[in-house]
Amino acid sequence: MSDGTADRQLRERARAVIPGGMYGHQAAPGAAYPQFMRAGRGARVWDADGNEYVDLMCSYGPVVLGHRHPAVEAAARVQAETGDCMNAPGPVMVDLAELLTQTVRHADWAILAKNGTDATTMCCTIARAQTGRSKILVAKGAYHGAAPWCTPRPAGVTAADHANLGHYTFNDLASVQQAAAEAGDDLAGILVSPFKHDAGYDQELVDPAFARGLRTLCDEKGAALILDDVRAGFRLHLGSSWEPVGVDPDLSAWSKAIANGRALAAVLGSDAFRDGAKNVFVTGSFWFSAVPMAAAIATITALKDENAIEAMHRIGTALRDGIVDQARSWDLAVNYTGPPVMPYLTFAGDQDHQLAGVFAAQALRGGAYLHPRHNWFVSAAMTGDDLALALEATDQAFAAVRKHLGQLAGGPPCPVQQPNPTRPRPPPSGPRRPMLRRRSSSGPDTSRSCGGRSGSSPCSRSPSRSSRSPPASS
Repeated sequence: MSDGTADRQLRERARAVIPGGMYGHQAAPGAAYPQFMRAGRGARVWDADGNEYVDLMCSYGPVVLGHRHPAVEAAARVQAETGDCMNAPGPVMVDLAELLTQTVRHADWAILAKNGTDATTMCCTIARAQTGRSKILVAKGAYHGAAPWCTPRPAGVTAADHANLGHYTFNDLASVQQAAAEAGDDLAGILVSPFKHDAGYDQELVDPAFARGLRTLCDEKGAALILDDVRAGFRLHLGSSWEPVGVDPDLSAWSKAIANGRALAAVLGSDAFRDGAKNVFVTGSFWFSAVPMAAAIATITALKDENAIEAMHRIGTALRDGIVDQARSWDLAVNYTGPPVMPYLTFAGDQDHQLAGVFAAQALRGGAYLHPRHNWFVSAAMTGDDLALALEATDQAFAAVRKHLGQLAGGPPCPVQQPNPTRPRPPPSGPRRPMLRRRSSSGPDTSRSCGGRSGSSPCSRSPSRSSRSPPASS
């Protein structure tokens, strides 16, 4: 890796003109991380100093087909040559709304916006407009956006901003029933994520009985069941994430993967909430831009035509199996939770994500960009070569964790070898796993693994880095 000269200079400039130097979830998650990125292509990204990484964050979710997917870029380019932000939306708005209602089972109508916070906020507003009530129930610790009513940070937020929220525990139907009873006749809706993906915690897949229980409770109370599909939408299923569970919400919020990185969000809803949606005033200067809508049509079409969700599941499963194998071989107990396309790794007994930070920093040095406190994302562009390089980096990261634990225990240090930036890429291959010991079974989506490495030095492997240059700007 370089000395980070370009990134360091950009940080210095940013501190003078951007409060704190950076804000929100795009702030670098640790000192080892670059703050600024130069380019992306397929499943790879390059930082401002030209270092290349296998991208396991996908811009925190929006990039589902891979960076600069040809069909998406072509559709956006054609629309841009015609018009983008005009006095009124282009015909593409109707085309996209029709495609969304044809693709998502519960959707009879669509409203388009720009980001996930727009969408979740609109869902709550529509639920209140339709029911004439105030209270919205949310799961404890869940993230639904950055507006005052839902932001996880207290600065600048008043008690009144949260006055109409009630709280329950995810997958605990009794806690929802209790919160609904406390809301009484003022319950407007229940907001829920497709699965529990609270930042920094092991993920938890939804219990189908819990999802069905929420549907029944909302029907009994005349409240809206609102699914926050901003993070998971079009990654778990080509449709609502709860369609495989057999539960349809009344309203759903979408963004991230809907346009493969273009700024777009959507609220989808059933006819029962059409009047509420019609009566609220929601708008934005750039909400009607045509280019992101064209990109969304191309994205949804490619997801279907390329069987992209199935491909992500396969490569995500191979990533999971390889990482769990590695953890066992380094005799490290981990939890690898969530669906294969949106996994998260934690270490048993980790305090304040210290081990996760060691792991993520070393993986970055080895050429895999992942996060120590946020779930990861797999894109459909990830190939067998990308997988092999990512697993080389994570194997070296486990070595770093083992070394760190040894130092904490007072043992002799074992130097972790540094990546070799001049090693050429392996020859092209299909989406296959590298030569790792296989687990006895594929295991569930939520896995814990520990075991021992035998017959080899605990510092015998080193990761590789591709020597390719970042793609030229287009």
